[in-house]
Amino acid sequence: MAGIEPALPAPTHTAESATAPAPADPPTEARSAAVQDRLAGWISDLTTLHDLTERLARTQTLEAALQELLRAGASLVGARRGLVVLEPRDGRGPDTTVGLGLGQADIGHIETVPRRALSFGRILDGLPEPDGREHAPRDHPRDRPDAHQDGGPAASAPPDGTPPDGSGCVACGRGDIAQPDIPGEPGLDPRLREVAARLGYAASYAVPLDADPVGRFGAAVWLYDEPAEPAERQRHLVGLYLGYATAHLARLLELHRQRQTVATLREELLPSRLPRVPGVRLAVRHGAGPLGGGDWYDALPLPDGALGLAVGSVTGSGPGAVAAMGRLRASLRAYAVMEGEDPVAVLSDLELLLRLTEPARSATALFAFAEAPPGGPGGPNGPGTPGPVPGAYGTYGPGSATAARRIVLAGAGHCPPLIIGDRRTEYVETSLSAPLGMLACWEAPSVELAPAPGETLLLYSDGLLRRTGESMDRAFARLHSAAAGIPRAVRHDPDALVDHLLRTLLPHGIDDPESPEDVVLLAAYFE
Repeated sequence: MAGIEPALPAPTHTAESATAPAPADPPTEARSAAVQDRLAGWISDLTTLHDLTERLARTQTLEAALQELLRAGASLVGARRGLVVLEPRDGRGPDTTVGLGLGQADIGHIETVPRRALSFGRILDGLPEPDGREHAPRDHPRDRPDAHQDGGPAASAPPDGTPPDGSGCVACGRGDIAQPDIPGEPGLDPRLREVAARLGYAASYAVPLDADPVGRFGAAVWLYDEPAEPAERQRHLVGLYLGYATAHLARLLELHRQRQTVATLREELLPSRLPRVPGVRLAVRHGAGPLGGGDWYDALPLPDGALGLAVGSVTGSGPGAVAAMGRLRASLRAYAVMEGEDPVAVLSDLELLLRLTEPARSATALFAFAEAPPGGPGGPNGPGTPGPVPGAYGTYGPGSATAARRIVLAGAGHCPPLIIGDRRTEYVETSLSAPLGMLACWEAPSVELAPAPGETLLLYSDGLLRRTGESMDRAFARLHSAAAGIPRAVRHDPDALVDHLLRTLLPHGIDDPESPEDVVLLAAYFE
């Protein structure tokens, strides 16, 4: 008959079998229940690991990933507190310690204990364990008499010791160290017992952190309030979790190093401090995107008491853009010293240099030349001028309350500056112009303005507008509204002014790791 396996014997039915059920086989039912329990345990473990690894995958910074590692490990091994110590063996850093449920003072107490007395210290230094055994892989779970008693993955592993998913025995070979009873375990350093009693923990469980291509880069340790030790099932789950977590941490570690390198390069290429110019107070805020962009700023004293202010942005990101930014800023400084009173000439020279040396890049820039006020240091009416002197932009000189500077500026595809004062808040109407490197010959007219005493000239990069998440038109309107709403007491303090604008426009702060945009704000307050 089709669909019936001929090799199978035909079922036999009797009157007795039809009226009375066959006696159950208790051993078979017990084995079936045990298998179902183990399957349910596997599913629960896989669900837990899936949730924890997903949470870790969402972290984008090394600090956040270390905190998530500590929280996940604590839940897996049943601990409440812990810490991660980063000490990459390649010597490139960063060397840092992050705690869970521990303050800086607590971590400081732990660091007073000699490293060889700490489980994670022996892991980091590759020292033998206290009983003389080398810090090496643990015995295989299947070789332990209690390895199959807790019903976990090890209990149901095949005879070769691999987990049911065939991924290899992750619980083995990790070199973890357990100290299940610090107060009562013989041979421990008395200083470890003292610190453990002070901080209120009685046991610890430490695991190494290593992954290609970094190698051993740290250790994690979890602390128990009472004498305890993770069961084999818990160690197995931690091993599975660390198999993914260490690879993710290694990637974030390399990314953190790259960002630190770019940040250091930027700090070296940008002004280490703002100059002090009589009659002007300066403030700047600068935040780089995670990959390091090409936004820059400058403020330099010029001959005859003048002041040069500049902001700009080079296309691209990463070390190449940062290096190009440094070359462009250094060149602008040289042109500003030679012909700063003509900002158009400064930007024209800069555009020619960019086309010759960086043909694949373009850049935006804005340069402002602020003359010394008449009657000020180096001006046409020097410090010995006996009284106020009339001028084209007001009355200047000793005793004058209306002294001002004439500012000449030019922009190449850059955002217009903003004048902020008690009586006005308005954009400086610069003419539309192409970025540098976009046309065969760049040229744009200059603009003159005269800020009154007590007014601030704000120069910024377009990253400030883009980080608002609005269209450019709405972002310009938001910036104007935020500047107009600055409290009167804050308007005469450039540092407080730029901080107020940042809090109003960027609720996540200038160093938001989620945004790829650089931000520059340069404020010049004229007294």
